[in-house]
Amino acid sequence: MFRFENVYQEPLEDLNFTINQKDKVILFGPSGAGKSTLLFLLNRLSDPERGQIYYEGEPIQNHPIIDLRKKVGLVLQAPNLFPGTVLDNIKYGPSLVGNWKNSEGKKLLEYVQLPSSYLERDVDQLSGGEKQRVSLARTLANSPEVLLLDEPTSALDYRTAEEIEEVLKELIEEHQLTMLMVTHNLSQARRLGDRGLFLKDGRLQEDGKIPDMLDHPKTSQLAEFIEQ
Repeated sequence: MFRFENVYQEPLEDLNFTINQKDKVILFGPSGAGKSTLLFLLNRLSDPERGQIYYEGEPIQNHPIIDLRKKVGLVLQAPNLFPGTVLDNIKYGPSLVGNWKNSEGKKLLEYVQLPSSYLERDVDQLSGGEKQRVSLARTLANSPEVLLLDEPTSALDYRTAEEIEEVLKELIEEHQLTMLMVTHNLSQARRLGDRGLFLKDGRLQEDGKIPDMLDHPKTSQLAEFIEQ
């Protein structure tokens, strides 16, 4: 699905790896390691200074950017909703390409476990957890194949974060999505991921199965990170 070949983009250096369809990948490591930078390369919020990224066997820049971002959806730490109603937000992407059907609104809110009455609610009236659910629904409205998550629960209280985690698990399973998520929370990494990419100093230090990496780190860098 994705292939990185000798990718350099400050602070990332010389990245080489492949992401396969339906992988559930956790990007983790210390602050400044380049986790979010890597995530943003996957839907071309930024492009590498050197090296090549392939998506579905083609150089990523060969995919029209609107098509790419429809297939590769991004959910940020802060929901960044547009002013207006919940409906205004979730229909935005499909409306750009004339694909919105009004019947979709209720279904999308069901996916993120919100009642359909929320469609006409102003986003300013929502709690933090509700806003993150709407942000997820807005991304799902484009029928993505890949879900990029940049610490989607870190700004939420523990209970709300747990609820969002459950929603994510169900969505990824139901829609057979490929997931790449940045998190600092290693317990969350165990719950949501099956593969880990451990970054430090801009380099990929370890790539493996999450339980093995966390229980039996192969590098001193990862062992030190886990101890901290």
